[in-house]
Amino acid sequence: MDMLLPIWTAGKVFTKEALERGVGIRQDQTYSCGQKDVMTYTITFMNSVAMEALREEIARTYEVIRPHIRRTPVVEVDAADFGLAPVPLVLKLELMQHAGSFKTRGAFAHLLTRAVPAAGVVAASGGNHGVAVAYAAMKVGKTARIFVPTVSSPAKMERIRSYGADLVVTGERYNDALLASQEWVRRSGAMAVHAYDQVETLRGAGSVGLEFAGQAPGIDTLLVACGGGGLIGGIAGWYQGQVRIIGVEPEKAPTLYRALGAGKPVDAEAGGIAADSLAPLRVGELMFPVAQRWVERVVLVTDEAIVEAQRALWSTLRVVAEPGGAAAFAALLSGAYRPAAGERVGVLVCGANTTAVDLG
Repeated sequence: MDMLLPIWTAGKVFTKEALERGVGIRQDQTYSCGQKDVMTYTITFMNSVAMEALREEIARTYEVIRPHIRRTPVVEVDAADFGLAPVPLVLKLELMQHAGSFKTRGAFAHLLTRAVPAAGVVAASGGNHGVAVAYAAMKVGKTARIFVPTVSSPAKMERIRSYGADLVVTGERYNDALLASQEWVRRSGAMAVHAYDQVETLRGAGSVGLEFAGQAPGIDTLLVACGGGGLIGGIAGWYQGQVRIIGVEPEKAPTLYRALGAGKPVDAEAGGIAADSLAPLRVGELMFPVAQRWVERVVLVTDEAIVEAQRALWSTLRVVAEPGGAAAFAALLSGAYRPAAGERVGVLVCGANTTAVDLG
């Protein structure tokens, strides 16, 4: 049965026949989706045809962004190094990406494949997406305005400013910053670069999977942290069932966990230690059918488990990860995910914008 993501535009729903005429419908205009606020946005859809084409689109996008990003390394370790049962682990150190997280891939995907207006770009972010968009805009010579909530870490705010972007701190949570950014889009005509719910974001994030598939072709399972879902959606869209994809979320921000249980994106709690990177109000509409099809399940981890994972990565590997970046590893360390004997597990360590190690 075909999976369809309904698209609303100016009060109208596209018909199934209209959706089936192509892989995507692209149209920047004002629309309203369910109870979401009206905003100017790139309209698309994700049916089964589009999902299967996502892998090819990720590969094409990777060729465009590859000169501007790092091919981040992997490290092979034994889980016994961390006091766990001995199984082979492969860690993808995406925290070594430009601007400190995987988000840079999606930022360049937007700025290099879309026409940026004179008003520049605008993004709402818990922190990492804003850092990435600010960095990419600086590199391609475009102006950027970044909206972040007060929970964003000082380290991320400072990096955004250091790249020359106009930083606006507003509201307590990501959704507050998103609403403010939407208002700026209406007033300025700037190009919106969404943190997770645009197809360019998915394609850019999916290039993490493309790289990892070549670096660690023998893994059985891949653990991926999830907030809005752009990263896990893109990675699942690349692998398309070739490996087991397990999402990892904080107990205090279970967005994809709640959505899979409800059968659709729904509002969830948005708190916890990783609130500046893994706590949107809900997962993206675009990634959700991808997750339904190719994400096996989601496990939840406590804030304490995330902190312990940060400590373990530092003490054992001298890797400094922010809370959201360490969440996937926390699933292993806490036992939220228990590998079978001989299972080869990949873990994505996806962000490092933190002041956890202060060198004075």
